[in-house]
Amino acid sequence: MRTLLTTAALLTLAAPAFAEGDAAKGEKEFRKCKACHMIVDDAGETIVRGGRTGPNLYGVIGRVAGSVEDFRYGPGLEAAAEDEFVWTEEEVAEYVADPSAWLESKDYPKRSKMTFRLRKGGEDVAAYLTSVAE
Repeated sequence: MRTLLTTAALLTLAAPAFAEGDAAKGEKEFRKCKACHMIVDDAGETIVRGGRTGPNLYGVIGRVAGSVEDFRYGPGLEAAAEDEFVWTEEEVAEYVADPSAWLESKDYPKRSKMTFRLRKGGEDVAAYLTSVAE
């Protein structure tokens, strides 16, 4: 029994941490994002009508970065796509805070088409993006 408890504790510690965002707050915060981004599900239903300057963000959490078909990404996210980097809530929250700094921290080309910085609330937006794709 003791071994079972120890194993369970170790597995819990080894599990990935999830961003502690608030999806309801993220929905409100996403208003800043929709100038460039839309959210349209796989069936073509519009969840959030937005701009087309940025890629569709439906299903972004768990998707390979820079992989929306027919969207032209900057060099940084193109390199992330080549590496098959997969977005998590935590990584999205960090990216939206400062895209160039995030790219540089991952050793990708620092250039990004995303010039907007979401100084706070990135965890909430990431939680919201997860919630709409469930």
